[in-house]
Amino acid sequence: MRKRLRKILLAFLIIFAVLCAGFLIYASDYYHASDTALQYLAKSGEGVTVTCKNHQMVFTPDHVSSGMIFYPGGKVAYEAYAPLLYRCAQKGILCIMPEMPLNLAIFGINRADGLKKAYPEITDWYLAGHSLGGSMAAVYLKNHAADYKGLILLASYSTEDLRDTGLSVLSVYGSEDHVLNLVSYAKARKNLPAALTEKVIPGGCHSYFGMYGIQSGDGIPSISNNDQLDTAAQLISSWTTDLHRQTD
Repeated sequence: MRKRLRKILLAFLIIFAVLCAGFLIYASDYYHASDTALQYLAKSGEGVTVTCKNHQMVFTPDHVSSGMIFYPGGKVAYEAYAPLLYRCAQKGILCIMPEMPLNLAIFGINRADGLKKAYPEITDWYLAGHSLGGSMAAVYLKNHAADYKGLILLASYSTEDLRDTGLSVLSVYGSEDHVLNLVSYAKARKNLPAALTEKVIPGGCHSYFGMYGIQSGDGIPSISNNDQLDTAAQLISSWTTDLHRQTD
């Protein structure tokens, strides 16, 4: 009997070890930030100061109008989103982006905890994310909606029911996005509050919300990476500005 139990335990341990090894191999194969994206980490200027410490990046405008915490997409190095957040900071939005464990926001859902405390002067806060990052931001807001004014989803959707949270939501995706499951996106729309604004970037794709190349399975964009980033930043800025005016 004991020999049988030992064999079962050994088999279990072997299966567990194989699964762990397989997951580590999966997680280690991720999209790296492009050289251009990395240049934004040392780009302080043009009204923006960039600081990188404690596994997070902060983009601070000279004149702050609102704050945004950003969750990066799954299996994408968080530095790849520096170009987008730099552009948002140029428009007055203080942007904080925490690094996610193994580049997967599902393991860092609560990374937003405590990040706002250093900026008590900012009253309008938004939680944002790309792809998996957006979905995990929605999960976080399920229990923290009172602390935020809105949710910004980039090529993403919420699996959590946020209808009664009082949040405003901005949802943006590219017309050539072949990674975002539009069937699931449409079904998940029922989870969002009535204060929903949806925008489609003509010619945009899934990958171009960051700078990490073209993601496997994505569509062929008809606009440049910079053009999509410019458009996304403008949409975010205009939406947050309009919300501020409505409640001012």
